[in-house]
Amino acid sequence: MSIERNDFRLQELWKNYPGKFASEDRIFSHIHPGDRIFIGTGCGEPQYLVQAMIKHIQAHPKAFVDTELLQIWNLGVNSYAEAQYKDNFRFNSFFIGKTARDAVNAGLADYTPIFLSSVPRLFNEKRVPIDIALIQTSLPDAHGYVSLGISVDIVKSAVDNAEIVIAQMNAGMPRVHGDTFVHVSAIDFLVPHDEPLLEFGSVVSDEIAGKIGKFVAQIIQDGDAIQVGYGSIPNAILEHLKDKRHLGVHTELFTDGIMDLMKSGVIDNSRKELNRDKTVAAFCMGKRETYDFIHDNPSIEFRPVSYTNNPLTIARNSNVTAINSALEIDLTGQATAESLGKFFFSGIGGQADFMRGAILSDGGKTILAIQSTAENDSVSRIVPFLREGAGVTLTRGDLHYVVTEYGIAYLHGKNIRERAMDLIAIAHPKFRGWLIEEAKKLNFIYRDQAFIPGKAGVYPVELEARRTTKTGLSLLMRPVRMSDEHLLKDFFYDLSSDCMYHRFISTRNSMLHEQLQKFVVIDYTREMVILAILERDGMESIVGVAQYYIDKKNHTAEVAFVVRDDQQSKGIGRELLGYITLLAKRNGLHGFTAEVLMDNRAMLMLFENMGFIIERRAEAGVYELKMSFREG
Repeated sequence: MSIERNDFRLQELWKNYPGKFASEDRIFSHIHPGDRIFIGTGCGEPQYLVQAMIKHIQAHPKAFVDTELLQIWNLGVNSYAEAQYKDNFRFNSFFIGKTARDAVNAGLADYTPIFLSSVPRLFNEKRVPIDIALIQTSLPDAHGYVSLGISVDIVKSAVDNAEIVIAQMNAGMPRVHGDTFVHVSAIDFLVPHDEPLLEFGSVVSDEIAGKIGKFVAQIIQDGDAIQVGYGSIPNAILEHLKDKRHLGVHTELFTDGIMDLMKSGVIDNSRKELNRDKTVAAFCMGKRETYDFIHDNPSIEFRPVSYTNNPLTIARNSNVTAINSALEIDLTGQATAESLGKFFFSGIGGQADFMRGAILSDGGKTILAIQSTAENDSVSRIVPFLREGAGVTLTRGDLHYVVTEYGIAYLHGKNIRERAMDLIAIAHPKFRGWLIEEAKKLNFIYRDQAFIPGKAGVYPVELEARRTTKTGLSLLMRPVRMSDEHLLKDFFYDLSSDCMYHRFISTRNSMLHEQLQKFVVIDYTREMVILAILERDGMESIVGVAQYYIDKKNHTAEVAFVVRDDQQSKGIGRELLGYITLLAKRNGLHGFTAEVLMDNRAMLMLFENMGFIIERRAEAGVYELKMSFREG
């Protein structure tokens, strides 16, 4: 909009609504002792209005006292909790930002814990009445409507319910489509003042965040409708989605990363059932380029959190994937994003809203992405139990996946023992021994649960690989984890008695915990167990297992493998043997040894077809094979 048109619109407003323009002293004279004053959110905060209010107080210290300031997110432009204002203001936040954290914990400011989706209802029902609303808007359009721009969230409800609305009209505020518009007739005072909007710089992703982002990207599928928060981990997640297709967005926060994926065509919202072809959000915190991108962009709609964060609204889209983070998670699957023990840190926010909406969604899934440690690796974020006083933001039933830089744990539908083992497996290696011992004390896991400390027991994620068999079957080849006991148990009990006999050259009717531990708790420097995994609907099932154990004296390894009966003759055995041979060669081994029943023609042929130089010795119906990797 040109400067001339801006001036014309303002002149029209002066002409049509002269009573809405007044001196700042007159405007702020409408604030009375005990009033509740609402301030716009985050980057949408009306900086000039807030500073003008502070100046008014400085000039008139007795003008109003004992007022309550309400806000959802303060970026620290003004500190309302300073001692000099203690008689004038009491800050009450629905989400604790960095600048309010110390004041809240010192009892100098207040925190109201509540699902973000429920805040508008507090205003609508007058449980939290609003006397004054300080907001920031765009300039009016030709029809007299201003847009709330980058901050709709709870601001729309505050405007609808405040006794007096004071709007800073800023030419720099984008006009955003959706439920963002307010007619100037509904605003009591208009204060034209242009200034740069607050910007929220993207947190640069580090190596750890990058690893987490890569794992999360493996879970997200083409066509998913995603919700992602802010910070280095969400940034890394978005950076790893560049190869996805037809993603949708239904979220509370619009970020720079979402803009980038929209520009590249990754996000097109073409598969959403609700608000198809539209990216839906409640507010934006980013850089000026992002604000310019959302300006008058018909592919983007901002709506109040009573809509965006309502779990029933979220669930109207299929395949919703809600991705959030936390401060701490315990071995049972409880997570806190609010407090470190008794220390209030942030707030409930919209996490629970989106996680529960995703669970209700057809095909939906929830992901908790969390760095394994804090405070320079001195503290584990995976703990036996949440600290005393911690708020349980996400319950044991809210989580499907938990992701750290060490891998992915799938918790949904699993018992406490399985959850504990899965989470220990993705904890930082230096804390795994401690977690094992604590879990034993709590009777979460087997009292005799084995564990290999140090580097020898660290899961080698770099050995995970994808393979396709000659019949077109797509497999994940990966090393065994100590948390795979339940998967291997199912695998072995699915094998026929003949298959079991051929694998172990003995009759076995059971695979007890003590026996299974020998397969899942291994020293990766001395042996290797590779699983052939079929992945369907986010679930893993083992269809084949290959294993070798190194004979250091001869620098060879004893090898064995088995394929589930219903998956034989599909090329799985060849892929397993080929991959484990590759790993053995990388370790500099000279060859394999194996014992094979003479009637096991399929396995003998497979070894022969690998091109090994094979020596055989027959004894009691068994071939003892020596297989050299040297070329014949």
